[in-house]
Parts: sequence; C-alpha cells; structure tokens
Amino acid sequence: MAPTLIDLTHPVTTGMPVYPGDPEVELRPALTTATAGVNVLGLHLGSQSGTHVDAPYHVDVTWPTLDGLPLELFTGPAVVADLRGLDPRTGVTPDRLAAALERCTPDTILLLATGWPRYWGTDRYLAHPWLTPEAAEAIAAAGVRTLGVDALSIDPTPDHDPDPGPAEEDTTLAAHRILLGTPGGAVIAENLTGLTPLLDAQSAGLPIELSLFPLRLVAADGAPTRAIARLG
Repeated sequence: MAPTLIDLTHPVTTGMPVYPGDPEVELRPALTTATAGVNVLGLHLGSQSGTHVDAPYHVDVTWPTLDGLPLELFTGPAVVADLRGLDPRTGVTPDRLAAALERCTPDTILLLATGWPRYWGTDRYLAHPWLTPEAAEAIAAAGVRTLGVDALSIDPTPDHDPDPGPAEEDTTLAAHRILLGTPGGAVIAENLTGLTPLLDAQSAGLPIELSLFPLRLVAADGAPTRAIARLG
C-alpha cells in the first residue's frame, strides 16, 4: 500500500486565532491581475501564527535562534501520546506520557494529541491541557528534542492579554524553558491539527514520519510551518 500524506496544518486566514497579545493575521491583495497583470498577496502575521515551531530563542535571548538549529530537528519518526478526553486546563503529569516515552528514541518527534483542535476559533481553545514541569522534565530526560502539540501552547494560556512580571512569566512558560533549554537546542511545534489518523496508524503498527520545516527567517524566535505526516 502506498504511503499516505496527512496535512497537520491549520489554514492561514485573516482573523485566525492567535495567542493573546500576538499580532493579528491579515491577508489581502497587494497586486491584482486587473491592475498589475499578476496576483500577489500581502501578508501580515507573527512568527507564532497558526501552526508554527518555537526555537529556544523564543524564551531566552542567549539561546539558539531558528536559523541556528540543525535541520534534523524538524523531521523524523513520530510517536503520538493519546491525551484526548482530558478536562479543560488539565496539567499533564509524567504518568500520562509513560507509554509513549517508552517508545521514544533520541531522534523521535513526540506528538501530544489532546483533541483540542475541535475548539479552534472559540474561547475554549485557550483552555487546553498543558504540560506540568515534571512532565516536561520526563520528556527531556527521554532524549526527545522535538515536541508537537495540537493546542495553542504546551504551557497554560491566559484568558486575555496579560502583562506578567518576570516571576509570573517564568512560571507560565516553565515547560517551554525546560524543553527549549535542552543542550544543543530543541524545537516545539504548536497548533497542529488532525492527529487522529496518526493515532489510528500507530495502533495499526504503521510507521509515522513527520516534517515540520519552518520558513527560513533569520534570527527568529520561530516561524509558521507546513506540518506533514507520512503514514506507512
């Protein structure tokens, strides 16, 4: 049977959901065939818009930027942890990840399937499950350097645009800091979607290969990506 390609990317559209305080997304014609002979789209978006990857620089200016990371971090075999059915704002503990982590090797991309894409575009999307610091430590200890989640963040998301002080910021981004602080760099992919076919493939014993290659932005904290899974 021929391999199947699955798109795990949210479409980029004007007014799409963004993390509280991030730039809003706007797409509008910059040139048209009627006036210029060609169609060219003007884009306004943030580096963390839609399905994207975080580089370590996202949380610490002394850590590697996106263009300082090896390409190997953006592709590889994937293991999916089934976290569906959790209540809103549930902290994920290491025991919920134990079975998936047992299958991980240092080149594995670990995916967290929360089922939260069903709330995309609603206020409930902000109330996603999140990784406790202990769970983030367990992932790092397993040698995982690339993590993806089908939610807005691996840390709790506030209900509105906050203005936290340093102490609150450190607490809020604990899982980011633990994982992105991995020696040599690490990658976090957020706002993935459509992970159910991957869970089905995993249950059927099919291999899963993932690609998360981002836009090549210089000295960036992250960038939108077209996330694609290859099943079989």
